[in-house]
Amino acid sequence: MLAKRRRLLFEAVGPMLEPGERVEVTAIVNLSTVSVARLVASTTVSTLLSFGTLTVIPRRAPFYVAMTGRRIFIFGTRGENEWPGDLRMMIPLAGLVRSTIKERLLNSSFIIFPPGSEQGLKIIFPLPHRKARHAMAAVLPEVG
Repeated sequence: MLAKRRRLLFEAVGPMLEPGERVEVTAIVNLSTVSVARLVASTTVSTLLSFGTLTVIPRRAPFYVAMTGRRIFIFGTRGENEWPGDLRMMIPLAGLVRSTIKERLLNSSFIIFPPGSEQGLKIIFPLPHRKARHAMAAVLPEVG
């Protein structure tokens, strides 16, 4: 992440941090919601139909993620340069689990599931942010 983007993200998240809390991981990601039923169905269908095909997905607006030892902060973007914008979500880490990591040529992803929820949040990491993906995945337990 560029120094200016990182600085702006730290400025946005700084006032929300509790005493002793510090940002451990930052990344620029794409997000989408996923239901458990849809996840099972799409995995089955895509496995059957994806042999030898190329999927093209339109570009979505990126989100900024800042993870502390207690929470994940997700910020939208603002302006033409897509600087960090308003806080969109704050997710406590307590009880949060993730799916297995899906590796692709230009990105990788996993889905996080809050405790007792049927909805998951798919976090898609572009290639330059795989190091951040590894750091986030190491903290979140994988659901089997």
